[in-house]
Amino acid sequence: MIYIDNEDCLDQTRNFAIEEFALRHLDENETYLMFYRMHPTVIVGKNQNTLAEINTAYVEEHQIPVLRRLSGGGAVYNDEGNISFSIITKDDGDAFHNFARFTKPVIEALQSLGVNATLNGRNDIEIDGKKISGNAQFSTKGRLYSHGTLLFDVQLDNVAKALHVNPLKLKAKGVPSVRSRVTNIREHLAKDMDIQAFKQVLLQHIFQSSDIPTYPFTPSDWQKITEIQQQRYQNWEWNYGKSPKCNIKKEHKFPGGLVEMQLQVEHGRIQSARIYGDFFATGDIQDVEKQLQGMPYTQNNLAAFVTQLDVPLYFGQITKSELAIHIFSI
Repeated sequence: MIYIDNEDCLDQTRNFAIEEFALRHLDENETYLMFYRMHPTVIVGKNQNTLAEINTAYVEEHQIPVLRRLSGGGAVYNDEGNISFSIITKDDGDAFHNFARFTKPVIEALQSLGVNATLNGRNDIEIDGKKISGNAQFSTKGRLYSHGTLLFDVQLDNVAKALHVNPLKLKAKGVPSVRSRVTNIREHLAKDMDIQAFKQVLLQHIFQSSDIPTYPFTPSDWQKITEIQQQRYQNWEWNYGKSPKCNIKKEHKFPGGLVEMQLQVEHGRIQSARIYGDFFATGDIQDVEKQLQGMPYTQNNLAAFVTQLDVPLYFGQITKSELAIHIFSI
């Protein structure tokens, strides 16, 4: 494994660009580890409706950047008290959805510090039932990254202020609010330390050494990173995107994630379709949206459509029958 040192850059558009560069351009036979922190930032999953996930008034008042990542999953608020980890490696066919594999070294490092950390649910690391880490993945062309947050000393009250969490998600977790569901790692340490010391403990535990092999970026690397940063993560269309008109909305929280479908139906045909959610999948959900356009809006057509659809590709661990009953129905 090789460490990617971002020199504690707090600009998350830069950090995401470094992460994507490593995924697409570094040696495919190597595994890389990256940590990053950031100024207060809201990050939404690849398939989420940005405006529905954020408290726009709060975000604008406090000038908090809102970024979309390449991976699925839900929206998060991060600040300098969070440290995220990213493991970039080959997709060997047994990696996607296998969060246990990528969180194991982090959980073991936390346990070495006296923290009772465990992997629960789809993708969360928790301490005594409270969340300290959410994890997500992205796969392309035989490569994959699995990344996750680590709430070390985050201003947790701002999490609830910056985000609009769908009540269906809280209901599924059996908790009254997002604030009641999260905690900071620092409160649970056997011995107190700051976030930089915590990062060093993680590094040394994962590499089992204080001698950490580090990737040296070249000027050509930085040029590509800057291009990715500008074209994607500093691009309003990517981070927010345009939402079409909608006169039909279907929404359901499945064990495999939340799915929301918005349709504009005119004269009995689907004119536009948008599908949002925090599900984890490898396919591009825009393919499904394009296939729906122009289709007569009838139960028979929707049933036939979902029957032929490669559901695992586009919706991950949500089943075909679940989608047919709750989303692709009239």
